Amino acid sequence: MGLGLGEHEVRKLQSTGGSTFTVSLPKPWVTEQGLQSRDSLRVDWRPSGALRITPLNMPSSPKKQIYFDCRTLPEGSLHDHLMGAYISGADIIVIRFEDEMRKQTSNQIRRFLRSTRGFEIFEEVDGSVELKCLMNAGDMPLHASLNRMYLQVTSLIRDIMSVFEGEDKEFLSDAEERESEVDALLYLIERQSRILLDSHFVATKLNLSRTQALEYTNLARSLERMMDHAYTMSQLILENPKITETGAGRVSIQLLPEWQKALKELMINIRTRDSTRIEHARKNLKEAQEILQNHEQDLLANHRQSEWMAYDLSLSESARRLCAYSRDFGEILLNMKVFSEIQRMQY
Repeated sequence: MGLGLGEHEVRKLQSTGGSTFTVSLPKPWVTEQGLQSRDSLRVDWRPSGALRITPLNMPSSPKKQIYFDCRTLPEGSLHDHLMGAYISGADIIVIRFEDEMRKQTSNQIRRFLRSTRGFEIFEEVDGSVELKCLMNAGDMPLHASLNRMYLQVTSLIRDIMSVFEGEDKEFLSDAEERESEVDALLYLIERQSRILLDSHFVATKLNLSRTQALEYTNLARSLERMMDHAYTMSQLILENPKITETGAGRVSIQLLPEWQKALKELMINIRTRDSTRIEHARKNLKEAQEILQNHEQDLLANHRQSEWMAYDLSLSESARRLCAYSRDFGEILLNMKVFSEIQRMQY
């Protein structure tokens, strides 16, 4: 019986000498790969215990292409479909549309290009646009993207604290751009992780296992959620110019340096993975959470009539969420550390 794609069968080992064993390869697979007798194969012993066999002359990664016909898509959903294709690892996206749909289609394509990294318009003709990704999935290390996300989040929080100390609110004028940058980096990490699951070339180039890629994606999501709350705080300040003069947010702002210190410690431990330091940072974050929660309860119980109570409550909640997502970040690091220390035993 021939073995096809996605199928499996059992083959027996054959002893060919003192320390050598052989197993025959399925002929359909050999034919599909264009292999001949005496061609070289690469054999990798994976951490799971499995062996991976790859032809040495195999192309690094086949291109993936998808077509969208705007006539068959739900109205206004092209951008969501494009993002799905991007995160799923498509390299080429072809979009077809009617002339009367040109303006709406162009707007959604431009929005997609602003939200992603690496895609460009490759060809545009009447009724059709072809987008092509010019960035290889293995070119951008995931830890570099994580570090960029971290810097964007902490810089916005630092500017928020500066405004409360008397600096001009102009410091926060680009908050939306910074939030968009963090979103784009999250999408990039999700895309790379999806591609890594299918391509051992990308996994090798990024020097990550599938489990590590999954956890890096979880770390990126935590940072993106932190940025959401940092952005909420910045918009509250920009939309209410006198908020810094009322005393609202005083407790929240005083605790932000503690949050910064703890998150910095956790970022360092992406590489070092020191359990003691991770747990110490998470403990400090929990204490800050409790202070903010007690502050919110006090606001609701004793200051309902205050004109600025709602703003104070909102700032406190966002600061508390920053701590909560940072604690999640630390928990993911502990999961990564423990997984790396698990020993596989044969019974």
